[in-house]
Amino acid sequence: MSTDEHIYQQMRNAIVEHHLIPGTRLPEDKLSHAFGVSRTVTRKVLQRLSLERFVTLQANKGAFVTQPTQKESLDVLDTRIMLEPLLIPDIIAHWSDAHSQRFRAMIVQEKQANQNHQHEQAIQLTARFHFELAALANNSIMADYIKQLCYRSSLVIAAYGSHTSVSCDCDDHAQLITLFEQQRISAAQKWMVHHLETIKASIQFEDDDTADVDFCALFAPSSSKSIQ
Repeated sequence: MSTDEHIYQQMRNAIVEHHLIPGTRLPEDKLSHAFGVSRTVTRKVLQRLSLERFVTLQANKGAFVTQPTQKESLDVLDTRIMLEPLLIPDIIAHWSDAHSQRFRAMIVQEKQANQNHQHEQAIQLTARFHFELAALANNSIMADYIKQLCYRSSLVIAAYGSHTSVSCDCDDHAQLITLFEQQRISAAQKWMVHHLETIKASIQFEDDDTADVDFCALFAPSSSKSIQ
């Protein structure tokens, strides 16, 4: 894995997991020092994160963790509500016993994260569940788009969600797998719409107060976050 890819994944995970909260300033010099790289490398990563809407670049002010507006947040979730059910017929067409085992194992991880009150990890796990399902539809363009939407909705949930935004996911996801195993396309599509609408309804738009961040401590090798 290249250095810039490693830094990109570390920063993206820190944003999604709410270690870097919306509105946090991201100084190139401090980040470069924390990662031990040049500012050119750091700038490249920030530009990539900006293209994916995790970071906002402001002229003469620098980079900040994106603070999703209410409209942007709802648009992301509404787009998922529209698109993810459309993939279900193709997902079911490619479904196998191996997929059942794989996704049920992921549900166990989600359950453990919720039981251990690891809210940020639970957010990442539920996003992974959804975008890895989308990949089974065998449409790489749509799968990549759903993956970005899942990460962006993770940022929304981290910023504005409550425990209920992810706490019910484990049992719910198990129900979806059962519907896939039973080849019940219509029921699975209705389940998906209801599930995503429930997440949307749990969002509460309140701003966080930004705080100074010790980037060296956050991104120290001993505290590195898992990379997906």
